[in-house]
Amino acid sequence: MAASSRAQVLDLYRAMLRECKHFSAYNYRTYAIRRIRDAFRENKSAKDPVEIQTLVSKAKRDLGMIRRQF
Repeated sequence: MAASSRAQVLDLYRAMLRECKHFSAYNYRTYAIRRIRDAFRENKSAKDPVEIQTLVSKAKRDLGMIRRQF
């Protein structure tokens, strides 16, 4: 993974976790954080640049959905 895409993925991961902390419901907040961590761990061994870009764009859509939730 190139350094720029690695930095982009880490920024996206941090942003998603940061946004989830705004949920007022404890159960929903912990569920969202657990799902984000699991998804990033599951895909951390991805090497194909096309697959990485697909995963990044999906994560950006999910971040937008998280931001619209509150």
